Amino acid sequence: MSTKIESGVRQIPYSQQRVYDMLSDLNNIEKVKDRIPEDKVKGLTFDHDSISVSVPPVGGIEMRIIEREEPKCIKFETTNSPMPFNFWIQILPVTEESSKMRLTVKADVNPFMAKMVEKPLREGIEKIAEALAMIQY
Repeated sequence: MSTKIESGVRQIPYSQQRVYDMLSDLNNIEKVKDRIPEDKVKGLTFDHDSISVSVPPVGGIEMRIIEREEPKCIKFETTNSPMPFNFWIQILPVTEESSKMRLTVKADVNPFMAKMVEKPLREGIEKIAEALAMIQY
């Protein structure tokens, strides 16, 4: 069974292209990693295409970018995770200097697990969306 969770839409006061350019190169995490709470995320490592992090109590998660659709979508898949999932960031233009963003997670889990993981996944994706909306692109 596939569980799909979408974040709320976030308004970003930067152009679609600027947001895409920043988020499509994971090396840019360096610019914002001091804002990530240490108690929430440990062992953060990244390069151009992949990110690895330990999230208590979940454990280690590794993701890599599998598709870039400039300037509107970046798709990730897990390469190591207690629960395999895909994750994508959609960026749409609003004006020349503003855009909006939505995050989506799709996980293949059995119906029993779906009930257990839906709330934490929804909360997690909303926190990530909120953090991404606050970045200065």
